[in-house]
Amino acid sequence: MPISRQPLAEPPTGLSTNTRHLPAGGGVTAHRHEVHQVVYAGRGVLSVSTDAGTWVAPATRALWIPAGTPHRHRAHGRTVLHAVGIPAGAEPLDPARPAVLAVGPLLRELIIAYSRPDFVDADERQRLLAVLLDRLRHSPRQALHLPTGRDPRLVAVCALLRADPADQRTLAALGAAVGAGERTLTRLFAAETGMTFPQWRTQARLHHALVLLAEDVPVTTVAHRCGWSSASAFIDVFRRAFGHTPGAHRAWG
Repeated sequence: MPISRQPLAEPPTGLSTNTRHLPAGGGVTAHRHEVHQVVYAGRGVLSVSTDAGTWVAPATRALWIPAGTPHRHRAHGRTVLHAVGIPAGAEPLDPARPAVLAVGPLLRELIIAYSRPDFVDADERQRLLAVLLDRLRHSPRQALHLPTGRDPRLVAVCALLRADPADQRTLAALGAAVGAGERTLTRLFAAETGMTFPQWRTQARLHHALVLLAEDVPVTTVAHRCGWSSASAFIDVFRRAFGHTPGAHRAWG
């Protein structure tokens, strides 16, 4: 879809653009906006859930939510949520699906500045939004989506792994627990999540690791609770997924 380069309409304000302080475990119930929205946790870890699954973002990531998408937020650790409403006519990203974006220092400061509740200068707001949209167009997409399946057997297996990310059972053993064969589940993972079983389980573990880190759980404990055999193995996977170590991740929060 072509990217709009026309002058922007009056930038959205109010509920779609704001800064909120959320307690650990707090959140925003299911809702939707008539405009696109970028949400960013300047502190803590934020997850956004839709019917298609869950996206999670630490302080080095932001979430793109297309206009009209029903979604809900949850804070992990004390979280400062910055929300930026973007006119539906401006499409810096795919308007059809949520996404996780890398956030560098410049984009971080643009989001924080634009979402300030005391930002009232309309001309400055327009200029700032134009720069923000340019940065969004060039932000790398991140594979931090945990898809939700539809088949009850797949849903049951995913629920087991969400409840205990350290569960080391094979897919065959998990299938036996829910009454499904390994081949059937392998096919369902590919068809309904777009991932292999090992990929989905690793993604689920990383999601849970972000939550535990936001709650100040020690790195070694996080590694074992999420199913890694050692802290070093966990740190290696975490670095490859997020571009920094769990210790550096804490420094952002």
